[in-house]
Amino acid sequence: MTMTTTTTHLNKKPRLENNTLVNHFDDLPDDLIISILRKLSSSASSPSDFLTVLPTCKRLNKLALHPLVLSKAGTQTLAVTAKKWSDSAHAFLKLCANAGNADACYALGMIRFYCLQNHGSGASFMAKAAIQSHAPALYALAVIQFNGSGGSKTDKNLRAGVALCARSAYVGYVDALRELGHCLQDGYGVPRNVSEGRRFLIQANAREFACSLRSYISLKSEEGDEEMLLTDLSAVPVHEIHPVNRFLKEWFGPGRVGLAEGLRMCSHDGCGRPETRAHEFRRCSVCGKVNYCSRGCQALDWRVKHKTECTPLDLWVAAAAAAVAMEEIGGDGEAVVIDDDADDNHAER
Repeated sequence: MTMTTTTTHLNKKPRLENNTLVNHFDDLPDDLIISILRKLSSSASSPSDFLTVLPTCKRLNKLALHPLVLSKAGTQTLAVTAKKWSDSAHAFLKLCANAGNADACYALGMIRFYCLQNHGSGASFMAKAAIQSHAPALYALAVIQFNGSGGSKTDKNLRAGVALCARSAYVGYVDALRELGHCLQDGYGVPRNVSEGRRFLIQANAREFACSLRSYISLKSEEGDEEMLLTDLSAVPVHEIHPVNRFLKEWFGPGRVGLAEGLRMCSHDGCGRPETRAHEFRRCSVCGKVNYCSRGCQALDWRVKHKTECTPLDLWVAAAAAAVAMEEIGGDGEAVVIDDDADDNHAER
């Protein structure tokens, strides 16, 4: 008996059966495709990595927008940039939020609250994420309560802010741990407990150090450098900026949407929150040149930048007085303008 072996060339078109092109993709069950798309949506490194699937065919377009897929979309899949913000991007985030995606609820809530100035809707979406114990959303709501954002100064609710901060700290959010530690140390919205506050601050510093160490090891392994020096840790960012904070910075950045007169941004580079009313954020009590939405941002910015820039206010006033004196005697010194608008909202906690 002679056996015949048939070899099919790679470039040869698929075999036709009964004059019909065989498409095995149509034979796959929806459950399997949805499972694959859920994995893709949770692991995509950018929105485009996931959205490029949609135009492939009608079936993938339909299944990719299934609530089971959108509910698993990861932070990077939802990382829309301010430059590419559009009605379709807004609709995509809303679809994900309606599917129960906590990251989408947080992102859409922050964008609506601060960028689109829809405070009620934004807070509602953040609350939906907070119900699912979403740590950044819990902390964002705590900052809103501490500052009375979206309302007047009388809308501050320190006890609610501390409660939300404690919940966020419980799930391990570093900024909330630090904020809660300072609240306990200063007796801000909670009975003063210095030792307990110090314990929370130590936990926050330990978690930050662990994060920096992981980033450092990952960076060195990518470079192929086996020599590790702890002194190099200072060049590693404490933690990566969240895509939502990056969106806020881009939205209110140069050449884009400007803030209303009298409103300022949080001075911490990794935040991006703007004031919703004049004098909402607290100023540095030493120099008076910078302002922060929270103690978490203040502590981070102090270590990263402001520690080397902060000049005591009395020296600043002395320099201004010297400049005025130079002008009076015909000198070449430049006068220094001092912003004297201050109320108790600018004092240190």
